[in-house]
Amino acid sequence: MRKYIGEIGLFTIAIIWGSGFIGTRLALDGGLSPIQTMTLRFFIASLILGIVFYKKIKENFTKESLIAGVWLGLFSFIGFSTQTIGLVYTTVSKNAFITAANVVIVPFIGFILYRRKLDKIGVISSFMALLGIGVLSLEPDLSVNFGDFLTFLCAIGFAFHIFFTGEFSSKHSVYVLTVTQFVVAFILSFVLQMLTGQTNIQASTVGLMGALYLGVFSTAIAFLLQTICQSKVDQTKSAIILSTESVFGTIMSVIIFHEVLTARMIIGCIIIFSSIIISETKLSFLKKKSLEESPKDVIRSQME
Repeated sequence: MRKYIGEIGLFTIAIIWGSGFIGTRLALDGGLSPIQTMTLRFFIASLILGIVFYKKIKENFTKESLIAGVWLGLFSFIGFSTQTIGLVYTTVSKNAFITAANVVIVPFIGFILYRRKLDKIGVISSFMALLGIGVLSLEPDLSVNFGDFLTFLCAIGFAFHIFFTGEFSSKHSVYVLTVTQFVVAFILSFVLQMLTGQTNIQASTVGLMGALYLGVFSTAIAFLLQTICQSKVDQTKSAIILSTESVFGTIMSVIIFHEVLTARMIIGCIIIFSSIIISETKLSFLKKKSLEESPKDVIRSQME
């Protein structure tokens, strides 16, 4: 069990992110705009983790860890802001699918930046996960518009965030990295909020509760856990496991909002989980079977 603690943690994050649509729905229905929701969630996360882990941050703070945290905050902001704005111009299903393209982009970042050898099984698993998410979320309308382009930028931002979280988490304090990225994302979100003239916040209690849920669970707890777990799991596998967010989001929509469970949903979930099994096992059970059968084949050939 300890061997797979990183993977278990990433699955936990995917469950939390899958439930994030509940908080988002409450926040938006409660009077907050998407940008205001983003600003509040990062402010709440920065405040909570900054207070809770103040001593650890002070003890482990370095210039290098600060710079690394700033980069993560920048990628996080790019991902969330382009996803949020893109949602205004495209459908929810296409937004979710294109965002999930980060699962395919992640392995190629290491190849392009560091000339790291591509793991064929990892790449195949990534495309399988993307196919599963497409089956799960895409509607027949596959036309491309401005919102789709922004959402693709979002996928690139999240892909870089996942990749560099894996790079930095093993070299720097996870507490410094996490809090720094939240502070940076909050500042950038606040600036964007001011530039777009969304200074007047008229949210109901329900809206604020939604933002609180996003800040505490979907941001503070989930991102801290992600930074810790990605020091134990490689980037490609992390991206594939985190892609199950769409699966858990679908399951929760069926349980909480009583959406109809369709054959397409079931097939999409099966494809995604199959991609995880392939990524995790590297099809070693087939190789083992082949090795076990080879001596018999030798004996048979000799007898013939």
